[in-house]
Amino acid sequence: NPGFSITLPLMTKAMQAIVYGDIFMRVLYATRPYEAVPGSADALHEKWKKICIRSLSKRQPAMMEFARNIRGITRDFDNLNRLDIKKPKVGIVGEILVKFSPLANNHVVELLESEGAEAVMPDLLDFLLYCFYNSNFKAEHLGMKKSTARLCNAGIALLEFFRKTARKELAASKHFTPPSEIRDLAEMAKGFVSLGNQTGEGWFLTGEMLELIHSGVKNIICTQPFGCLPNHIVGKGVIKELRKSYPESNIIAVDYDPGASEVNQLNRIKLMLATAQKNLKAENA
Repeated sequence: NPGFSITLPLMTKAMQAIVYGDIFMRVLYATRPYEAVPGSADALHEKWKKICIRSLSKRQPAMMEFARNIRGITRDFDNLNRLDIKKPKVGIVGEILVKFSPLANNHVVELLESEGAEAVMPDLLDFLLYCFYNSNFKAEHLGMKKSTARLCNAGIALLEFFRKTARKELAASKHFTPPSEIRDLAEMAKGFVSLGNQTGEGWFLTGEMLELIHSGVKNIICTQPFGCLPNHIVGKGVIKELRKSYPESNIIAVDYDPGASEVNQLNRIKLMLATAQKNLKAENA
């Protein structure tokens, strides 16, 4: 936009902001359903959100302060008093806007938590990694320059550098799981769809569902804009095949559109949750 110049400090702070957002989603959603004191997880989130905003508001980004904040967020949430109970985990995947925006998905995270479940949201940074990773297929099969693919792979390494501390802290924590490598997602997805499926969320959507299943999150909501053809092909289109390969998986696709019935969305999600609760009881037994 006019008057808006992209500088290196601005890009650095943008990447830091994405990592902050991703880690907040991971730790808050994995803590709030189990908090011993109601409201304590949200209060901790507000405390750290202010610290992060203050850090990002400085003229020059500070990587050491960024790493220190990441460690503080993860450890504070990991040590927050929580109840010793088990709740079904429900992954949320789908079209990037509908998946992340509460306004677009009718506050699906709040709905899941009010119904006694834990929401699991994959990282936003993974979508950027997916966009970079696609250059490898294009260089190998579609005539893109190999130098461009090498540049994109360097971009992947740079983005992973930004979340290196977050990955390390999440892996060392008691209650959280670190994100998967984008190469692992591609390896899992290519058994179901071609990596040439790069329109919209493409093969990445299938990879996210497989990542959730492999990490123990068998219940998944695939959020879709009404009539979004690419999303329906690599989302709704692979659900049957995923269920065949993973019979314990419990996946539903939900269409979100101004004209869609909210009651219908709610009923589908509640039916999925009833199955999730039944499966959890069977596991505990």
